[in-house]
Amino acid sequence: MCAAAATEAAAQTPPSGGAVVLNQQLQLGDVFADQTLNVVDPQEQVTVSTSAQGNIASGAVENDSIVVQSDQDMRGSARATTTLTLGGDTVGEVNVTTQAGGNYLGVAAYNADLGVDATQSNTGSEVIANTTVGPDTARLLGGASVGSSAISNTVALGGTGANLTGSVDQSSVATVRAGVLAETQYIPSQAAFTTQAVANAVAVNSTAASSQNLSLRQRSTGDLVEADTSANAGNAWDLAGRARATGNQAVLFNSGGSVVNASDQANSARIRANAVTTAYDFGAVEAYARAAGNELSVGNNDIYLQIDNAQFNSGGVDSTATFSGTNGYDVYVGADAVGNSVTGYACSECEGHLEATNVQTNNGNVSATANTVVAGSSRAVITGANATGNAATFYVSRP
Repeated sequence: MCAAAATEAAAQTPPSGGAVVLNQQLQLGDVFADQTLNVVDPQEQVTVSTSAQGNIASGAVENDSIVVQSDQDMRGSARATTTLTLGGDTVGEVNVTTQAGGNYLGVAAYNADLGVDATQSNTGSEVIANTTVGPDTARLLGGASVGSSAISNTVALGGTGANLTGSVDQSSVATVRAGVLAETQYIPSQAAFTTQAVANAVAVNSTAASSQNLSLRQRSTGDLVEADTSANAGNAWDLAGRARATGNQAVLFNSGGSVVNASDQANSARIRANAVTTAYDFGAVEAYARAAGNELSVGNNDIYLQIDNAQFNSGGVDSTATFSGTNGYDVYVGADAVGNSVTGYACSECEGHLEATNVQTNNGNVSATANTVVAGSSRAVITGANATGNAATFYVSRP
């Protein structure tokens, strides 16, 4: 395990009567984390973790209340790199996680009230996470789970029996790239190689008797947000290469109370997702890529949901998924690209009520491409390519 964190702060449970936490973090220099491993004939698992993060702040509250005012400013680059060379037979599963990030804020509430006023800014050059697994003679007998994740700004909120209120403001001008390259000979088990690149991300998950009232503002203005996966094997039984790239992303879920959300997302960066999977002989193989300029999902497993959404995308959005092989069984290839996407849903068995105001404008080119080559024979080939400028889905359904 290798981790580099420039600035880190933690807020513990506040005293009775509630508390206010003031957090200010400024990272001026670059943050690097690198690992290189050469392993021959390991008889059990090979697990590797590499992380580079500019600013980190975390906190929690239980049976009380807390207000968190946080200002995080990342002005350097964050880079994480993992290079894994496997000689001979690797009997156990190969697990590799490579993560790079600019700013991270995570706060949880348990039977408590949580107020958040969070600002995150990344004006650094780049956020890059790369993973390489090889060589092309490597035999991964126990399969693999390999992933690279690069996220410029992240806010994660959650809790049980929690009342979550406040605002989040995120802006990123950094280039964000996540890459995975795997070159192997033989994988007779399940193997998944994935990349994720996001400029701004918000995740909120509150359960039991919880409620949310949050305002979100996200701006992605960098040159590029890219996720690139290349998964290759001579013979693979169950092989997947997946890539996901997003300018602005917000995913919120609640149960047990009301949800009120106001979201304002704007992206001008180029968004690119590319997934390549190759195998001469194969059982089941998958290549999947998804690219989105702006993405919002808000769900409430209770009565009331209100969404006020505004999305503007002017960056090019493209996804490409490619498979190439000779003889095998099942092939799945999919590419999805969308300029702006919003999804809102509430619980029908709770007599759910949903109110939505939605304004979406897409001014960028959107493309999705799926390429499939089977030179010999196969049992099934299932492919799809979907490109959409603006997508809005609102529904009330059973949990």
